[in-house]
Amino acid sequence: MGSANNSNSAARKARIEEMRRAERSRARRNRTLVIAASVVVVAGLVVGGVVLADSGSGSGSGKKDTAASGDNGKDTGDVNSKSSGDSGHFTTGKDGVRTWKGTLSRTHVTTPVSYPMHPPVGGNHNPVWADCNGDVYTQQLHDENAVHSLEHGAVWVTYTPKAAKADVEALSAKVKKTPYSLMSPYENQAAPLMLSAWGHQVAVKGASDPEVNKFFADFVQGPQTPEPGASCTGGVMK
Repeated sequence: MGSANNSNSAARKARIEEMRRAERSRARRNRTLVIAASVVVVAGLVVGGVVLADSGSGSGSGKKDTAASGDNGKDTGDVNSKSSGDSGHFTTGKDGVRTWKGTLSRTHVTTPVSYPMHPPVGGNHNPVWADCNGDVYTQQLHDENAVHSLEHGAVWVTYTPKAAKADVEALSAKVKKTPYSLMSPYENQAAPLMLSAWGHQVAVKGASDPEVNKFFADFVQGPQTPEPGASCTGGVMK
């Protein structure tokens, strides 16, 4: 039994380290892309200024540019929608984990969203995710940003003022060393300590509750992830 546990622990550590390496590599690529994009934008502004100057000297027909604007990705849509787009209900397993049975929408919206559960485990969300590379927040996040993090395969640890300080500190330490996880206070939830992933949620008794390690093992970049491998950095910065 001890040998099996050691083997599982080693495999888990190796998986986490591999995710850390992948995240560092993505961060380097993102920095390079940002620099390149900045150069392109500056060049575009210069060219655009020349074009506008030329058009300003013309007759001015008054026609509008009807080209569509915004993100045309697969999971974007009505940017003014306040609905989560979710339908369905939770079912609770023998281990206490609640699983959403139904639809969890994935449209990008720029307005506040009304979710049918708290904390939310999916639904329409902000185009910008909350950083989730072991990030621990001391203030409550916007649901819409955190849900985007869940879409990327993160586990979100939340707690109320009723949670024991020792448990909050222990869970904070766990999150800090776990890529694709984040933690923040959350007032409007049914239990002092809760863990959420896309489509899944559980209340735990404390940091030493066996369900904590199991939930992390099952859902950090787990099979429920809509966008596995998507970045957990470069989103909402503290």
